[in-house]
Amino acid sequence: MNTRRLLSYVRQAADDYVLIEEHDKIAAGLSGGKDSLTMLYALKKLQRFYPKHFELTAITVHLGFEDFHPEPIAAFCKELDVPYKIVHTDIAGIVFGPDNVQNPCSLCARLRKGAFNEAALQLGCNKTAYAHHRDDLIETMLLSLFYEGRFHSFSPKTELERTGLTLIRPLIYVPEAEITGFWHRHLFPAVRNPCPAEGQTKRQYIKELLGQLNRENPGIKERMFTAIRSASFEDWPEVKI
Repeated sequence: MNTRRLLSYVRQAADDYVLIEEHDKIAAGLSGGKDSLTMLYALKKLQRFYPKHFELTAITVHLGFEDFHPEPIAAFCKELDVPYKIVHTDIAGIVFGPDNVQNPCSLCARLRKGAFNEAALQLGCNKTAYAHHRDDLIETMLLSLFYEGRFHSFSPKTELERTGLTLIRPLIYVPEAEITGFWHRHLFPAVRNPCPAEGQTKRQYIKELLGQLNRENPGIKERMFTAIRSASFEDWPEVKI
C-alpha cells in the first residue's frame, strides 16, 4: 500500500461517517505500534488538503512499564511537526500489582482511556482518534458473537457523553495486512509493547482463528466486513450520502 491508497481509505471513512469537521482539534492516541503511527501519518498528510480544517496533536499514555521507551515516538512526531504529550501513569503497577485482577486487560483499557481523555481535554481537544483498523472491527464482532451472544462491533464514531469528546476511528476501512506492508515500506519507528499479557488474550485467539478462516475461505474477511457495515447497529452513525 502506498500513501495515496492509505489516504483514500482514510478520506473515504472520514467522508462516509463525518469523522472530521471544521475546526476540530483531534488528539491521536499513540501506543507506538504500527497501527497508531500509520494513523498519525495519515491524519497529518490528510490535514494538508482535506476541505475541513483541523488541528492535530498526539498523546501517549505511559503505563509505567520500565522497559517502555517512547523516545522514537517523540522523534517521529517531531519529524511530522505534530505536538506530542506523554502522560505518565502507574497503570501497570495497578493492573499487575500484588492485588492482580482476574481481567487485567479490561481494567487497563478503562484506566488508559480515562488518562488519555483527561489529557485530550486539558489540551483543548474535542475529538480523540484510535487506530482500530478493519481487522480489529471484524475481530471485535467475533468476540462479541462468541463471548456475549450478540452481533455487534465498535462504531466508526462514538459520542462520549461524560467527557463531551467524540471518538473517531480513521483506519476503520484499512486491512491490517496493508498497514503492515505500509509500515515496512516506510520503516516507522515502532516501539515494542512490554505488556506481559500481550499475545495471550482472547483477542489474540480470535485473530489467529480469523486468519485460519480466511486462508481456508478466501474472501471471508471481506464478507464479514460487508455484513458489519450493512447491519445498521443502533450506535453507528448513518453513512453520509
